[in-house]
Amino acid sequence: MSQTRQFRAPPVISTGPGAATEAGAYAKRLGKRALIVTDSNLKKIGLLADVEASLDAAGVAYAVYDKVVMEPVVEYVDDGLRAFGEAGADVVVAVGGGSPIDTGKAIAAMARNPGKISEYMGAGKLGKPSVPLIAVPTTAGTGSEVTPFTIITDPATDVKMLISSPHLIPAAALVDPLMTLRMPRGITAATGLDALTHAIEAYVSVRAQPLTDTFALQAIRLISANLRRAYSQPDDLEARSNVLMGALQAGLAFANSSVALVHGMARPIGAYFHVAHGVSNAVLLPTVIEFSVPGNPRRYADIAEAIGEETKGLTVDEAAKKTVEAVKRLNADLQIPSLRGLGINVTKFESVVSKMAADAIASGSPGNNPRKASPEEIVALYRKAL
Repeated sequence: MSQTRQFRAPPVISTGPGAATEAGAYAKRLGKRALIVTDSNLKKIGLLADVEASLDAAGVAYAVYDKVVMEPVVEYVDDGLRAFGEAGADVVVAVGGGSPIDTGKAIAAMARNPGKISEYMGAGKLGKPSVPLIAVPTTAGTGSEVTPFTIITDPATDVKMLISSPHLIPAAALVDPLMTLRMPRGITAATGLDALTHAIEAYVSVRAQPLTDTFALQAIRLISANLRRAYSQPDDLEARSNVLMGALQAGLAFANSSVALVHGMARPIGAYFHVAHGVSNAVLLPTVIEFSVPGNPRRYADIAEAIGEETKGLTVDEAAKKTVEAVKRLNADLQIPSLRGLGINVTKFESVVSKMAADAIASGSPGNNPRKASPEEIVALYRKAL
């Protein structure tokens, strides 16, 4: 068996204030007519202005599909694909949080691949390269701008379909902290904790490698040191920049080492109860870390140190356990509730919790966890998080 590891990333990652204004220049290199995939609210608050102006300045004609108002569903992909065809587009510019970017990825893929998006659930099933996609994140969390994944929910089956392929990696990621300044506090908290989860799980994943370790630990440092400030002082550009850079690095890490048990458990919560993905991760994170620490205490001790916990003089096990308490405090400071606090109906929860555990395992992510969880243990973890 080969011992080599691969590390994949977009050909271009542009970072810093003003990066979004480069959309036109990259679109002109990649195609002739663009479809902007976004959320109508972003246009209302003016976040599309720089992207649209840059496309105009570059002489790139464009149409706008702005119906992505919640986490991506099959309908968005089908409607967006029609808009792509009607516009005669040959490049996608996805502007927004994870939902528009994931939707944009799926549209770009289906523009070149036959059939329905549901036929490509799983890994490596896309036979043809996507049309070029430029990703411009407006939240600091998902890392979708640099990953080979998209997650699309099929409402007919209540399944969040994870689709993975190198063809889904954007052609360019334009990571501009100015685009995140108008994020509401709740979204700042949820997306920041989503990014922290990406970084932690990338570091403890059994598929971790030296390159992903470097990005994951630096992401943990940046997010832990700046997220509270970005939350409490939304116009603090330095804090916003650092959290966004942490989210980017976390994305590069988990794109290449994968996520683990938290993400596997989070997806069914989103599918059955329509809880935002970042919030699902945040709620589960301390409970799952506490379960997982015995699987690799050395790695969790490293995480505690990266978070900023004092670990000098502690045993590895003692240091590892400080990660749990640090994440609990962060959740509390960012006003993240329990699952019950999110308004989840307990009767419905109990009726689907075993199916949720089965769905979590079927996603494949729990297989990367340092401590493997049985279906019964996952049910117990869900109940503890409730």
